[in-house]
Amino acid sequence: MRTASGLALARLVAGSLDLSHGFWVLLGMLTLGRTTAGATWSAVRSATAGTLVGSLAAGVLLVSAGDATEVYAALLVPMMLVAFSAGPVGGPAWGQGLFTLVVSTAFAQIAPVTWQLAEARIVDVLTGSVIGLVCGVLAWPAGARGEMRRGAAALLRGAAPLIRITVERAATGRSAPTARADAAAALRRALLDRRIAHAAYAQLRTEPPSRRPVDTGPDWLAALNFGSRVLTGTSWLPWSEGSAWPPDAATWAREATEEVVSATLRAAAFPADGVTVRPPPLPPGILTWLPAPSVSHLVDVEVWLHALASDLAAVGPGGTVKGGLW
Repeated sequence: MRTASGLALARLVAGSLDLSHGFWVLLGMLTLGRTTAGATWSAVRSATAGTLVGSLAAGVLLVSAGDATEVYAALLVPMMLVAFSAGPVGGPAWGQGLFTLVVSTAFAQIAPVTWQLAEARIVDVLTGSVIGLVCGVLAWPAGARGEMRRGAAALLRGAAPLIRITVERAATGRSAPTARADAAAALRRALLDRRIAHAAYAQLRTEPPSRRPVDTGPDWLAALNFGSRVLTGTSWLPWSEGSAWPPDAATWAREATEEVVSATLRAAAFPADGVTVRPPPLPPGILTWLPAPSVSHLVDVEVWLHALASDLAAVGPGGTVKGGLW
């Protein structure tokens, strides 16, 4: 939305002002726009300096060579090789400066040009840069950081009902039609939340790091791991229709589940000191007298809940898992 709005505004400005080579306005906005206002301003400053230097060099070249198209023809290919090789490596300043030389050399072979071509290049790039900067300030100036927090919080809240549904299905050995409908709706929502959170995390990793120390703030990757682990357990934890656990095992499972779910909802607020998860231990000797299928299901659920508790504790600094499930 930000890029589309910037391109529309650039097209409107270029057309209204009847700028020469107005497509450079759109190209400047498109290539210099970044996902944060700070990164956009840094790119614009560098690109402006590079464009000024490149335009000065292009003006000198156009005045010196005049209408000698063979000079431009001989210089075009070497300039393109240098520009397209060194430009991406050197950053916006080198990219814009060298590209200014390339387009000036190319246009000089198409029609007679003067040093005013370099002037038009400066005006167009600066106009596109300003438009990109304005869009960056007005729309999501902080980039993906806010969206990352919202997306991770939504993922944690959306995953919480799936934990209850999964454990209850394993403990009771049944899945009623209403429960299946609720599980399907919760699963669709959690999958959507995970896609949004992963997209925000991917954008966040492309942005300049925060000035705050790297060891502060939530661990977003741990939150994503938690959501993926919940979805994996919901899909793959084994259970048998009609094979219910004994009351002691079912009671423990529900208590441990409520502790993990409660910690999940607390973690969604990303408290500064993290969350503490206190899952109850298994009843003594319960694994020795349970039927083999129930033992397998119970151990799978126990390991799953323990892994979820560890992920939750890792989301915030200072989070801990107390008591353990073993």
